[in-house]
Amino acid sequence: MLLDLSRLRSGIERLDRRLEPDALEAVEDFRVVSPVSLTGEVRKSGQQVRLTGRLTATLECACSRCLEPFEVPVAVDLDLLFLPASAAGGRVPLSGPDADDEDGEALSEDGLGVSFYKDEVLDLGEIIREQFFLALPMKPLCRGDCQGLCPVCGVNRNRDSCTCRAEWIDPRLEPLRQLRSES
Repeated sequence: MLLDLSRLRSGIERLDRRLEPDALEAVEDFRVVSPVSLTGEVRKSGQQVRLTGRLTATLECACSRCLEPFEVPVAVDLDLLFLPASAAGGRVPLSGPDADDEDGEALSEDGLGVSFYKDEVLDLGEIIREQFFLALPMKPLCRGDCQGLCPVCGVNRNRDSCTCRAEWIDPRLEPLRQLRSES
């Protein structure tokens, strides 16, 4: 799903795209389960392009504790700045405290949020995928009190109970335990 920027001389183009879940490339971390809605505006001023709007969808991912799939509604406000790849001087700028521009000065915070486009084209599919990754929690949970899997038998503790006793004994301390039991 490409957006041709060469048609946008200087001005604003309104975006109102609706994508079916199978239109996006599959990724390992989540699955898109509802239509994706991207609404907003693309503004072009010289070579600078700004995409503002809203992205909504429902994703399915696995719980970090019990591994069961569950749905996560996603609603992201977008405000993205793009410059041509030639503005990067053939290199991808670094981010973080060691990021320097060509004059040896540290990049400003505004410079860290810049992405680059190539050949007068924005790949909206890649932008959507990136925003989904950013919107998902680092450790997604199906519910706040998820009990996860039993480390011994692997049963899902949310659905079943088990009599396993999960006890780990540090082998380095085993001689001390034996000494204690002897006395």
